[in-house]
Amino acid sequence: MPKTVSARALELAERRVPFVHARVVRAQAPASAHPGDEAIVYGDGTIDGFVGGVCAEGSVRTAALGALHDGGPLLLRVLPQGEAEFPQTPGARVVVNPCLSGGALEIFLEPVLPPPLIEVVGHTPIAEAFVALADVLGYVTERSLPDGPPAEQAAAVIVAGQGRGDAEALRAALDAEVPHIALVASRRRGSALLDELGLTEEDRARIHTPAGLDIGARTAPEIALSMLAEVVRAVRTTRTPLPVADRPTTAVDPVCGMSVTVSADTPQLTAGKDEFWFCGTGCRDRYAAGLVG
Repeated sequence: MPKTVSARALELAERRVPFVHARVVRAQAPASAHPGDEAIVYGDGTIDGFVGGVCAEGSVRTAALGALHDGGPLLLRVLPQGEAEFPQTPGARVVVNPCLSGGALEIFLEPVLPPPLIEVVGHTPIAEAFVALADVLGYVTERSLPDGPPAEQAAAVIVAGQGRGDAEALRAALDAEVPHIALVASRRRGSALLDELGLTEEDRARIHTPAGLDIGARTAPEIALSMLAEVVRAVRTTRTPLPVADRPTTAVDPVCGMSVTVSADTPQLTAGKDEFWFCGTGCRDRYAAGLVG
């Protein structure tokens, strides 16, 4: 990967910013892109790098944003009109782009999404075991609570202070609307703590206590495993929103029929009360010429 793209990708990953890594894996002459050309596609449709000319870039942008929101990798094949068909199967998509001057492209689109971030409260054996197991799954753990608010984008808060900072951490997690909140406590102590906080029934229902799925756990690592299993279930079933921009609007180019992503730099034309968007300036100019004629 070119240094500029590579450095930017690392920076985005560290900042937990979702993006799509687009890589040209096959190019047929006279395509302007070559195998190994790469780019980053941001959530707003901006492209940093090079994966082909303006027509191919438009197809990549639209497919990449779809992959970013769907969360799965995609092999995109961009064909000039009239080329032989390429089978469209799960994980592969075909786009026939009439504007290409020639040369098919195959581009691998890989969404890079930040792993779930879990706030862990306490330094008890259960808390330490949870952090160790979360690391095995590739989850990120933070220790912001109870001295400050939970980290932004936290998917869950695990309160395992065993009485040290539990009340403050629960209140902060509720205020921050963290999707999953779990308290390590016996049923009796957990109920007493929730009573002490004076929570509404709705807020009480948001706190899982005793924390973890019932697997008969006894040791600290076993309890941590049951808690992590509960977190995985919450993350996978509730689809905790990631910091991905809303899916951009798409439009159909009235000249070539391509689906284009509407962004600030998308060629556009207003005709009376109607607005049209185009894959490139060529289609826009042809359409404008037809209106004049």
